[in-house]
Amino acid sequence: MTVPFFNPELLASERETLLKSIYEVATDGEQRFILGRRTAEMEKALRDQLGVGDAIACASGTGALTLALRALRIGPGDEVIVPAFGSEPIAGTVLDVGATPVFADVDPVAMVIDVADVERLITERTRAVVPAHVFSMMADMPALTALAARHGIEVLEDAAIGQGAVLNGRPAGLWGVLGLYSFFPLKPFGMPGEGAVVLTNDADLGRRVRMLRNHGQDGVHRFTHHMIGVNSRFDEILAHFQLQRMPELAQRLEQRALVVDYYTERFTPLRDHGVIAPPFGRDGRCCYVYALVVAERDRMRAHLAERGVGSYVHYPVPLPRLAAFAPYADGGDWPGAERASAQHLAIPLWGGMTEAEMTRVADAVCDFVS
Repeated sequence: MTVPFFNPELLASERETLLKSIYEVATDGEQRFILGRRTAEMEKALRDQLGVGDAIACASGTGALTLALRALRIGPGDEVIVPAFGSEPIAGTVLDVGATPVFADVDPVAMVIDVADVERLITERTRAVVPAHVFSMMADMPALTALAARHGIEVLEDAAIGQGAVLNGRPAGLWGVLGLYSFFPLKPFGMPGEGAVVLTNDADLGRRVRMLRNHGQDGVHRFTHHMIGVNSRFDEILAHFQLQRMPELAQRLEQRALVVDYYTERFTPLRDHGVIAPPFGRDGRCCYVYALVVAERDRMRAHLAERGVGSYVHYPVPLPRLAAFAPYADGGDWPGAERASAQHLAIPLWGGMTEAEMTRVADAVCDFVS
């Protein structure tokens, strides 16, 4: 038996749902393929499910970040604090709107932004902080929102991986003035294509995001542009596809959570052997990627491969150490991000894993330390 890092059969198993969506949209007399009634229905379903004021579908997670930054009117002269460990768009989109990314360190084990370092970096130019949930952990949103309120800055919550996660009774994505989920294929509610949704309880910001995603149009009067926007429109076929799957979301997340629970039970005793697992519990936990912190990461990865278990290193270099962001590194020091980059290792996690697959992965990890 081999256990790949990602099971490609997951999306193949939903082929009929996708084909049905293509047929339904393609044969609809309306012949509308972007921002039609299905997109509106999907947005309403998410609003109702989350109890949020507005949900605005757009073309990608990167697009969602850009729309949120622009809706907040962040631009040249502004600073935005972002984590030093994570995906490139969290800093790249800040540059795209003309602002300056300021890199905060992360907790080396949880791998989410360090609240104390955020406070140290706030200046009179700071407009916002963008915490990102990472792998299986939400950022410390209560502390971050309290900090932001004290300093009069905005929180833009990158919950791209966090759909379905809840912290202190509040869903991920609803902690900041704006939040977002991604529907990229590997995400918890991933689909066969790009897409995302921006979430907000601020009606004015919601209107701005809606216009910005469609070249500054209001969706009623075509070719009347109220502002300079972008093309970040949602696909009707994918909206139909997501609507068909939405009733199953809770079950899909629970399947992944059961794998997380099993792994954590098996791996917690390995801490004294240089293998650190995410903590027990469901509060503030995401079901995206299960990443261990391993002192001898590369040796474990080779060990797993020898036993037919796939693994993955997502971010091998901290963001400010990448050439793209070198001009903004400014001689900084990010020891938590350096450790996270050097030691994180993601292992297989998907809904529907069999007991045999879960056991094989866990046994291979435990064999490494024995």
